[in-house]
Amino acid sequence: MNDLLIQNIKALVLPKKTDRPLKGKELDELEVIENGTVVVKDGKIVYSGKHTDEYEAKETIDATGKVVSPALVDAHTHLIHGGSREHEMTLKRQGVSYLEILEQGGGILSTVEATREATEDQLFEKAEHDLLTMIHHGVLAVESKSGYGLDKENELKQLRVSRRLQEKYNLDMRHTFLGPHAVPKEAESNAQFLQEMIDLLPEVKEYADFADIFCETGVFSIEESKRYMEAAQKEGFKVKIHADEIDPLGGLGLAIDEGAISADHLVASSDEDKKKLKDSDTVAVLLPGTTFYLGKESYADARGMLEQNGAIAIATDYNPGSCVTNNLQMVMAIAALKLKLSPNEIWNAVTVNAAKAIDVDAGTINEGDKANIVIWHAPNHEYIPYHYGINHAEKVIKDGKVIVDHQLQLS
Repeated sequence: MNDLLIQNIKALVLPKKTDRPLKGKELDELEVIENGTVVVKDGKIVYSGKHTDEYEAKETIDATGKVVSPALVDAHTHLIHGGSREHEMTLKRQGVSYLEILEQGGGILSTVEATREATEDQLFEKAEHDLLTMIHHGVLAVESKSGYGLDKENELKQLRVSRRLQEKYNLDMRHTFLGPHAVPKEAESNAQFLQEMIDLLPEVKEYADFADIFCETGVFSIEESKRYMEAAQKEGFKVKIHADEIDPLGGLGLAIDEGAISADHLVASSDEDKKKLKDSDTVAVLLPGTTFYLGKESYADARGMLEQNGAIAIATDYNPGSCVTNNLQMVMAIAALKLKLSPNEIWNAVTVNAAKAIDVDAGTINEGDKANIVIWHAPNHEYIPYHYGINHAEKVIKDGKVIVDHQLQLS
């Protein structure tokens, strides 16, 4: 006997299972089945497709009028951090730039101070609330970065918290060491601090899956980023890079040359580097919520990247300074409005391609896949990025069991 039968699905969203990220026009190819059925046994998908009465199960969910999809994947978050930075909104309104706030000891450095002061349990409690918010919004696979410790003790503290969250909730989580996220006040020089982070790589390997670096004006140069990435690869890490967020330094090109699993932000990437995407499986992880929050007019050139046959994903960049949302649905709406992506492209970008960007088996619900599913209170898959700013997830199903139920009613 099967465990769960989801029947009468108005629109069943089935991203394609693939060995590599979807590229170019492939991102707009999405199977959406009307009147679908999903069958689950032992936490795995037994069947997903057109309506059938061939299956019985211990539990049946009637999804009449609803959308069913794989659970979402958030491929770029700064989940573990202390404090908050709401006071910086006033500076932003006055036109003070992100880099100027950083130079004044704000920005990343103020979060570093708050993270260093917080105990491991305090960080866990704060991050747990944020992670549960993500789950309630339909996310069951998450990448979590360090980068607010900027020293051995506190970087390891962040990564331990990230691991504790994964163990408690048994989620598909990936953990990223972002030690070179900024240069701390006490550092003698960029070079000296970068060497400290390189020296920390062997110890970090116990906790982290990826190594990341912030390549930007006033932080780390292309040459420094290359040195770090190559040192990390020698230690067995797959590498990522915060690249071309503000200035076109060439971080996307470096990521492709180094075979990085992803390059993230890419608002200012050059046309020359975007052309390299066609010969690469490096995923361009675009973070339009950050551009929106910072009030910038220019967004990453998603359409240009797809025209070059590149692979893109969409993520929140949840962090306390430049994108204070852990609602991936909201970012899907921004991707539609500002990146000019189609609904099909958006769904693939937050499922199968986001999963490729963090090397996790997620984002699809084909036969044999994990039964990580969301039932959406929406008439079709286009409606979710259209009706923005709210939570459309009605039920979140993990390993075939309903763990979140948001059916609205008053007691």
